Amino acid sequence: MLAEPQSTSADLEFDLAGIRVRVSAWFWLAAALLGWNVCQAFSGGDQRMLLQMLVIWIGVVLLSILVHEMGHALAYRGFGQSAHVVLYHFGGLAVPDSWGRRHLRPFERLLVSAAGPLAQLFLAGLVIIGLKATGYAVPFPIPGIAVFENSAGRGFSSPLVYALFDFLLYVNIFWPLLNLIPVPPLDGGQIVREGLLTLGVSDAYRIAGMIGVVAGGAVAWWGYTRGQPFLGIMFAMLAASCFQGLSAGDTPWRRWN
Repeated sequence: MLAEPQSTSADLEFDLAGIRVRVSAWFWLAAALLGWNVCQAFSGGDQRMLLQMLVIWIGVVLLSILVHEMGHALAYRGFGQSAHVVLYHFGGLAVPDSWGRRHLRPFERLLVSAAGPLAQLFLAGLVIIGLKATGYAVPFPIPGIAVFENSAGRGFSSPLVYALFDFLLYVNIFWPLLNLIPVPPLDGGQIVREGLLTLGVSDAYRIAGMIGVVAGGAVAWWGYTRGQPFLGIMFAMLAASCFQGLSAGDTPWRRWN
């Protein structure tokens, strides 16, 4: 499920900043399914607006995951390792290539893992700064966090523009934060593992896996009990994968290098 999918004639391929990018045909369907409920809520039963909202949602997901994976790929490049990007049904991958291949040190791998979520959070910060600078209210309020308070500023005249910025902030704040939960193979799990290796902990892989079982199970329970079944299923599968890896003495989520 997490592996790089086989290339097909239906895939979209292009180069960005000298990095090869492939968008799997299944990416579009997965993005649409993820956004169906939220787009229905925004459209208020208007079928034409629902389709428009879905197009905006899919575009935001494409941009956001591309930013995430480019963060990983550019970090690889910074350490002398080329990589290509694949966007697929489970999100995205930054896969090291043979050119420039070398064994990265644990701290370098930690920075590569952190670069993806940080790139998304940086994008969200730019969106917030842009809205504040132009006098618009931030359309994604989080109570108690001043920068997200939307009480000040003018509103958007178009519901589609409002949805665009709401989707941008939602995907580029909550998704990278979820990705930082310490469950391998999510970036948070890899950061924990590489951090332990940097500190010289010899059993870092097993410890990271055990943390992943506990953290994944906790998030899965939270998702099931809070009406978030997709979140619950995803983290239950990740926790099960960590447990199977521990039982088999294997680490299928280890980075390629």
